[in-house]
Amino acid sequence: MHDVVIVGGGPAGLSGALFTEKNGLDTVVFDTDETWMHKAHLFNYLGIDSMDGSEFVAQSREQVEEFGVTLRDEAVTAVEETAEGFAVATEAVSEAGEAGDQTGGDQTVEGRYLVLATGADRSLADSLGCSFTDEDTVDVTVSMETSVEDAYATGAMVRAEEWQAVISAGDGAAAALNILSKEKGEHFHDFDVPADAE
Repeated sequence: MHDVVIVGGGPAGLSGALFTEKNGLDTVVFDTDETWMHKAHLFNYLGIDSMDGSEFVAQSREQVEEFGVTLRDEAVTAVEETAEGFAVATEAVSEAGEAGDQTGGDQTVEGRYLVLATGADRSLADSLGCSFTDEDTVDVTVSMETSVEDAYATGAMVRAEEWQAVISAGDGAAAALNILSKEKGEHFHDFDVPADAE
């Protein structure tokens, strides 16, 4: 069982994965690399002067893998609550890989926390039973937690028309920090100093 399962590998999903894995939580990201970022060019992302969206995604994926995040190129077909957290069903790419239930070509992976970062596709949140707002977005707290405990939604899932990469990345970080705070039993801050880079 993983500590954190993230569905979606755009700025929100990868940002969340970076924070959780960096701070000791075993994290897996399911992503078929179909993020809107491949259609974008970044001029308004803090710290980036000008960068193609596909280059941004490639660098972000490389960064999270360097921290130890497992990236799986598999489509998630369903999510559900379990006694210990969440089960994520995927279309198995091959027979090798993650241990889990393998029936009918599908595979089940479990995690204690779930982060949904699927852009404007809110179908997994709906099937999980998350509450929605009057604007038909997933209803979340300021820490991105849904009405389903330990399940988080981020980015375009929770915002009507505010689909900026930098906002999504912040949503992913907010979800991750809340998960880490729950794990530590107190407010957790991921704050590095220059000596940490040595």
